[in-house]
Amino acid sequence: MKAFTYERATSVEAAARAAASVQGARFIAGGTNLLDLMKLQIETPTHLIDVNHLGLDRIEETPDGGLRIGALVRNTDLAADRRVRRDYAVLSRALLAGASGQLRNKATTGGNLLQRTRCPYFYDTRMPCNKRQPGSGCGALQGMSRSLAILGVSDACIAQHPSDMAVAMRLLDSAVDTMDANGARRSIPIADFHLLPGDTPQQETVLKPGEIITSVTLPRPIGGTHVYRKVRDRASYAFALVSVAAVFGKDGTARFAFGGIGAKPWRVEAADAAAGRGAKAVAEAALAGARTTHHNDFKKMLVERTLASVYRQREARA
Repeated sequence: MKAFTYERATSVEAAARAAASVQGARFIAGGTNLLDLMKLQIETPTHLIDVNHLGLDRIEETPDGGLRIGALVRNTDLAADRRVRRDYAVLSRALLAGASGQLRNKATTGGNLLQRTRCPYFYDTRMPCNKRQPGSGCGALQGMSRSLAILGVSDACIAQHPSDMAVAMRLLDSAVDTMDANGARRSIPIADFHLLPGDTPQQETVLKPGEIITSVTLPRPIGGTHVYRKVRDRASYAFALVSVAAVFGKDGTARFAFGGIGAKPWRVEAADAAAGRGAKAVAEAALAGARTTHHNDFKKMLVERTLASVYRQREARA
């Protein structure tokens, strides 16, 4: 691990100013992803800004009946909150499907949204990776790509987005609230927050230098039957090969979001529109434009089978 300087921020504004003014600065909260990347020298920040003491660890109701989740709310606390369990059950279930209990106790809402891909070529510094070293190439294109994305990929990168929480947040149409170094605030729809790789896979979100996540806002509850189904290589502490977040309304409508298959949390309106025609139709709509390799082509069938399981769970709960 390379040497770095450290400071404990005393306000959100001070944290944003420090990050904007120091080249190579990074925010640190739980550190469950960043510290691993620093040990491997994939991330080499020159300056760490500790944001754990900024009072961003509360879950509050909004005037329109939604919830505002502070960026420093730990995953364990968010999953256990009675309002989340009652009104946004898909989010609670997605969080509990991720990582391990120990990691959920440390991981934060903001950090979860910003976690980086688990593509093995990103983690292996001996291999080319445009996300880690722009212009070096993508080792996964001709390598082992079993776990990697089949939607939203490009010739520069086929890495998958790793978050379970973000898939549920995408399903719920949440918004990411931020502040920049000048004190300006904005609310970014989560659909626009993560970027597809294109020719610049190293740019993963729309955040500007120094901009800090302060909270995530959930709209008012949508009701219905909530399901989160995650398929992985082992029963726990593994990232999704395919995951499906779904909410089924009493009127026959539904909405779906997918993990493990996209370069970012994946949701398309055509899949929602196909809900009444069953799992196969939803899968076909969701997978339009899929680009697979010899190693991950199986994910197309796995999406359909996972959706079929989601439909069965809905019927059982109904």
